[in-house]
Amino acid sequence: MSKIPYIGEVNGIKTLFVDDRPFFVRGGELHNSSSSSLEYMEEKVWPMLRGLNMNTVVLPVAWENIEPTEGGFDFSLVDGLLDQARREGMKLVILWFGLWKNSESNYVPMWVKRNYETYWRAENAKGDKLNIISPFCKAAVEKDALAFGKLLEHLKDVDSEDNTVIFLQVENEIGVLHSERDFSAGAESLFQSAVPEDIKTLFDGDERFPANMDGQSWPEVFGENACEMFMCWGYANAVETIVQSGQRQYKLPMYANAWLEQHPWRPGTYPCGGPIAKMHKIWKHCAPSLFTFGPDIYVPYTADVMDEYAAPDNPLFVPEVRKDPGAVSYLLYAFGHNNAIGVSPFGVEDINADPATLKKPPFFVMMALNIDPAAMDCSATAPYLSAVYGFIREMEPLLLEYRGTAHMKSFVKHNAVDDGIMLSFEKYDIVVNYGRTEEKKPVASGIIYELAPDRFLMTGMNYTFTIYPKMGDRSEVVIGEAREGRLEQGRFVSGRILNGDERMDINLGDMPGAVSVEVYTI
Repeated sequence: MSKIPYIGEVNGIKTLFVDDRPFFVRGGELHNSSSSSLEYMEEKVWPMLRGLNMNTVVLPVAWENIEPTEGGFDFSLVDGLLDQARREGMKLVILWFGLWKNSESNYVPMWVKRNYETYWRAENAKGDKLNIISPFCKAAVEKDALAFGKLLEHLKDVDSEDNTVIFLQVENEIGVLHSERDFSAGAESLFQSAVPEDIKTLFDGDERFPANMDGQSWPEVFGENACEMFMCWGYANAVETIVQSGQRQYKLPMYANAWLEQHPWRPGTYPCGGPIAKMHKIWKHCAPSLFTFGPDIYVPYTADVMDEYAAPDNPLFVPEVRKDPGAVSYLLYAFGHNNAIGVSPFGVEDINADPATLKKPPFFVMMALNIDPAAMDCSATAPYLSAVYGFIREMEPLLLEYRGTAHMKSFVKHNAVDDGIMLSFEKYDIVVNYGRTEEKKPVASGIIYELAPDRFLMTGMNYTFTIYPKMGDRSEVVIGEAREGRLEQGRFVSGRILNGDERMDINLGDMPGAVSVEVYTI
């Protein structure tokens, strides 16, 4: 039997292992409804993914599709998706759309939707019922957990030899929208009850979210932070119950994703209770079975979000990211700078499609979801995404060798006024000058490897560089040899030897490339 996928370490860095080997997810997430029909997948999805150099498809499996009647489970759709993925040579990350997707409860079975009394809804401060089953509704959480456990039991039966499914996301962008918390009677009773001692102790002395150790109720202990802390506690406990139900059957890695905290920065304008960055402490405490919390990124400051979410105890996986051409630069940065488990542009089946056939999301939907409309313009993305994913594939041995050392440094243009960066190596400093940002093209991004004190491998796109001696050293650095080339399974394969005019202006262009440089001083 093949060892099931797991999160291990390489040189102290959290790494996904599939078939007992390190695996970098070059992914793409499908639109929400694509995977609900095997025929649609055959006709409209799989043909569009070929040629993008992906190795993983991120797709939903909805509770309503596997338990249409209470206790009546049907896994024919799941089995069909597994068969199709194996045929295409793809791994799968399954998104469990159970009780919550983008805050609301739209993917639960009809028998759950209709039973308002048993599976009660969250309410706002006015007492209006929201289309959100409360995370404090034990009956609903237990039913979700039962269904999720059945799914994992089935995956173990049909996929533990093939390891087609490599990990799962539990729920999707959870939290309460349009209210600062759940005001339903069941939630209100808990909100006014004593905060569990383990939560008070967790935040005792915390400067950001100080706990009043003399208080009892959530508002007494956490003051103005009480609503969000309370909802995080509720959702995280619910998710942990669901995760444990699945992992008792088949212990695949699992994570939760987050709708970003962003302007106007008030709980309820983003889902209150989700695993946003500032709430990781309580989420990690209450849902320890999750291996990470991944951001869904549609904002222009993509690299900043990646930096915020990447941590030794929170390996970076980006289940949804912009799919415009500029975004492909961030994929290289995610692996090079943030040691990412993987990345995944959203709506990936659109990227190879004829732009004239694509239905643009309505502007009001983009505004409601707080998504930059430019993030969804993929009309020129395909060649760049394919090239970057292919480049990352050939770079993987280098990443495994150099990650976590001082001999590998990665960069990306963070914003419009970011012109470059200086990188310090053993004997030299390298100043990277970012190329001009052009519409529908990638931004500057790259990884520089110090192969020896006098030899560097420059990789990436849209930048130039100058190598300097260390400060105080009066020597002049001279490029003795420069070769352009390509990567093949971590090896640099030389092309032209650059000299004369070409050596005076070494420029990595729009497509990812590699240049080997050896220098000396005079």
